[in-house]
Amino acid sequence: MNDFHTLELDFDPRGFATLWLNRPEKNNAFNAQMIRELIIALDRIQSDSSLRFLLLRARGKHFSAGADLAWMQESANLDYNTNLGDARELGDLMYNLAKLKLPSLAVVQGAAYGGALGLVSCCDMAIGAHEAQFCLSEVKIGLAPAVISPFVTQAIGERHARRYALTAERFSGERAQEIGLLAESFPAAELDDHVERWVDNLLLNSPQAMRVSKELLREVGHGELTPALRRYCENAIARIRVSTEGQEGLRAFLHKREPAWRGANDKHGESR
Repeated sequence: MNDFHTLELDFDPRGFATLWLNRPEKNNAFNAQMIRELIIALDRIQSDSSLRFLLLRARGKHFSAGADLAWMQESANLDYNTNLGDARELGDLMYNLAKLKLPSLAVVQGAAYGGALGLVSCCDMAIGAHEAQFCLSEVKIGLAPAVISPFVTQAIGERHARRYALTAERFSGERAQEIGLLAESFPAAELDDHVERWVDNLLLNSPQAMRVSKELLREVGHGELTPALRRYCENAIARIRVSTEGQEGLRAFLHKREPAWRGANDKHGESR
């Protein structure tokens, strides 16, 4: 049963989770409650070893309009230490999403402003509508995209991050694809169909191998060649070759059959 007030967490019987931002009447704007619930939801997802990957989506017209106005008004009256506590909680959310063991895919429609752009940047992959609108809007109201800046810079590069953080320009889903924030963009009416195509493709892959690959690529980083990185990579392939899924995948390939993880359903099939 779903016990969140600002989110929905759905488990698909094929073995993946969809985390929905669910304040459509507020354009899915962030407030303290949503941030806390997102942290709790990600902890549940992280602890479920049966899940293959995560979709991050939003109900309604917009992915998220950024910070909730009422929450911002409250924060304007808080002292430094209280604001620091709020910032650290937002940081927990962003770091927990970025370091999630499962692969993550954000799906963006409508507006994705401020912290919402941070969420998209924290996911491993993102797709969206041509018509989506992105904006690092903080400087327009006298603030800075501070907590999200490392993730945005990793996603779109330092030069693009400087431009959009300093100008607060809006840019489209098509532009987001050009600068690397989105892997692909589509007409809004076709977005759900393409989500299913992405899901079908991810379901072909070994759940363990996707997790190992994500951890491997985090360790590789920018690919600086060091003796320690070489040993890490050599150990990684040796470990996965002798693992249960690694052995199953190799045998399936050699015997020209489907591996066991394809088409297997698990017990999940309801919101909770």
